[in-house]
Amino acid sequence: MALALDEASAAGLRGDVPVGAVLVESVSGEILAQSGNRVEELADPTAHAEILVIRAAASKLGRARLTACDLWVTLEPCAMCAQAIALARIRRLFFGAYDAKGGGVEHGAQVFRHSTCHHRPEVIGGVEEQAAATLLRRFFFERR
Repeated sequence: MALALDEASAAGLRGDVPVGAVLVESVSGEILAQSGNRVEELADPTAHAEILVIRAAASKLGRARLTACDLWVTLEPCAMCAQAIALARIRRLFFGAYDAKGGGVEHGAQVFRHSTCHHRPEVIGGVEEQAAATLLRRFFFERR
């Protein structure tokens, strides 16, 4: 999670919402991809940290299914990212801060709880929650 928090900080410095993600091969612990949000930088509403690391890891491994991978992200994924996590068949999702407004895992759409969701990763929320939430609060406070 420390690397994801570093990516989140870097995203904030670029003017993007400070969310970071790291995708790890679960057995070896090899880091396959890491990124922060790049929505503003790329003018791409889909350039969330989770989507970027899923794309990078799938490209690196040459396959769409990331079944032996764990995703670490600083904020509860939105519905778009949760569905991408399911489609990629990611084994385990760790996230930091909960997102009552835009989350799609524990809040909002609760993507993994739908019968139409074909894959449900193991989910562990609240990892380094305070550090992740502080980054987000500081970012939005400075913009108000």
